[in-house]
Amino acid sequence: MHKFLSAAALSILAAPALATGLTIEVAGEANGTVQIDLFEDVAPGHVEQITALAEEGAYDGVVFHRVIDGFMAQTGDVEFGKMGGDMRRAGMGGSDRPDLQAEFSDIPFQRGVVGMARAQNPDSANSQFFIMFAPGEFLNGQYTVVGEVTDGMDVVDQIKRGEGQNGAVIGQPDVMQSVTVTD
Repeated sequence: MHKFLSAAALSILAAPALATGLTIEVAGEANGTVQIDLFEDVAPGHVEQITALAEEGAYDGVVFHRVIDGFMAQTGDVEFGKMGGDMRRAGMGGSDRPDLQAEFSDIPFQRGVVGMARAQNPDSANSQFFIMFAPGEFLNGQYTVVGEVTDGMDVVDQIKRGEGQNGAVIGQPDVMQSVTVTD
């Protein structure tokens, strides 16, 4: 036993960490709740950043700015992606927190998997993330998997699709009205 900690304190420290998740209230063409289980054991740095931003309310009012049918829905630009902002810049920003080092895993990008968006540099993920509509094996080992949708894929499936090769959403995008952290 550690000389400074009681047996009770040591048992708490030895207990497994509580599972962390997100509850996202979506509004627009899609309306409803999406539950995400975050993989803190797979991508601890990314999960810490996402949960901190959610707890600060940074994701509240952020739109799904890039949505490609048969591929994925991207959101999380807390700098330029707020509802009412200049949507031409949505997807170009991040948070005031530092970019994250990649935490690649062997978890495949399947339907419902949540991954971190990034620029060309693998260590450039910050606040943006995407939810897969369908498998995307070409992303495996290239992007950090942070979680998976456990409830509400029917809501994800209804998110307004974008246009063109880059999937930019034209007009009124769907929005994450609120994002809260759950245990």
